Amino acid sequence: MDTAFGAGTSQAWLALGADPALLERVTHTGPADGLPARLPVMEMARATVAVCSLAAAELTAVRTGRPVPRVRVDDGAVATAFLSDRLVRVDGKAWTAFAPLSRFWRAADGWVRTHANYPHHRARLLAALGLPDDSGADAVAEAIAGRGALDVEDTVYAAGGLAVAARSTAEWAAHEQGALVAGQPLLTLERIGEAGAGPGSTRAWSRMSGTSTALLPCAGLRVLDLTRVLAGPVATRTLALLGADVLRIDAPHLPESQEAHNDTGMGKRSTALDLGRGADHRVFEELLAGADVVVTGYRPGALDRFGLSPEALAERRPGLVVAQLSAWGRYGPWHERRGFDSLVQVATGIAALEGSGGGPGALPAQALDHGTGYLLAAAVLRALTEQHGRDGGGTRLARAALTQTAHWLVHGLAKGPERHGGYDPEPWMTATDSSMGRLRHALPPVAYEGGPANWARPPGLWGTDAAEWVTA
Repeated sequence: MDTAFGAGTSQAWLALGADPALLERVTHTGPADGLPARLPVMEMARATVAVCSLAAAELTAVRTGRPVPRVRVDDGAVATAFLSDRLVRVDGKAWTAFAPLSRFWRAADGWVRTHANYPHHRARLLAALGLPDDSGADAVAEAIAGRGALDVEDTVYAAGGLAVAARSTAEWAAHEQGALVAGQPLLTLERIGEAGAGPGSTRAWSRMSGTSTALLPCAGLRVLDLTRVLAGPVATRTLALLGADVLRIDAPHLPESQEAHNDTGMGKRSTALDLGRGADHRVFEELLAGADVVVTGYRPGALDRFGLSPEALAERRPGLVVAQLSAWGRYGPWHERRGFDSLVQVATGIAALEGSGGGPGALPAQALDHGTGYLLAAAVLRALTEQHGRDGGGTRLARAALTQTAHWLVHGLAKGPERHGGYDPEPWMTATDSSMGRLRHALPPVAYEGGPANWARPPGLWGTDAAEWVTA
């Protein structure tokens, strides 16, 4: 049965500065029990997909001159998409998302969660604990058991690794970083440059207006994807679904797992460039000169030395849309820390809320990653719509953070009855041939009347595409 949008959808749509009257175009089908949790994860997931779908529909209307298409959000599709990293298969083989040293550990006075999926993070964790490179879980457990949780957190972060002490929601609220997060909006979208002002005056709109696939609202758009792991790649995967030419760029010395790319590389191309090398940097500058959107997912300030701060981009490339994602926010004592969904859950008290008498727990999916990804994609779509408005043009900046999404989940959404699992994701899965083998993956949840039902192409081998734009 179709039902009207919920409060979460309204909150997220208004956070984007959008017209509340358009919310009447949204209905959803549900509920599904695919994301069982104590917190309102299904409501959050549905809301983020709904606003992304509505932003796509709004941009479609701008491009076609027709009414905004209706949006119908399917709870089954949403739940399956939020579990996409766990459901993806290549020739029947699943991806093991978490390495053996990425888990909860009991400390002397509480719990710690570590993240060591990448070799360099694993090496830093072991070094911080004073352990040999070939140490396993038993040695790590013993090393952490004799130390305080906050001591482990500080020591590992000081060594460049990732470990977070489990906190309650009250402890996070009392923490300086937590208090600052509580004062931030869910996400921000602002104008940071006046150059190129005027309705439809940006180069992106000029290129987009020359395409004939108006029901793909991002057709003709060029997106530089400088993101890793889940949240950022989910955002750019969504822009690719909607017709954008998305080129992901990674540093050769920071390889991504092919398994992760099998999930989040849908519709995109991927290349490797070392921005510290002269030849590669010149190639990147040529790509940037032709880009319409730049999405970054590295720690705040990490890319500034390459001229990729929002202010530098606004000056170098007037009319650009810049979208920035971070784990902890661009403020406070933790703003330069690395972070992942699992660690944000632990710091903000989500793990404590989802836990049991045996210790902390976790959300049923990497919901902060996926939800923030759809919110960031929605912000990019709204930025493009605003650029075409009466006071349009200019450079736009969208920002989102996993901690802000976490705060919204814990404090901003009404908690419904606890859900129980049992739904079957099969109706929202599909399979296609790829260069890796037979790829089975979740279908996209972002949908509106006349919109795309699937990505135009499967992912390829990570880092092997040409460093060039496909769009004219």
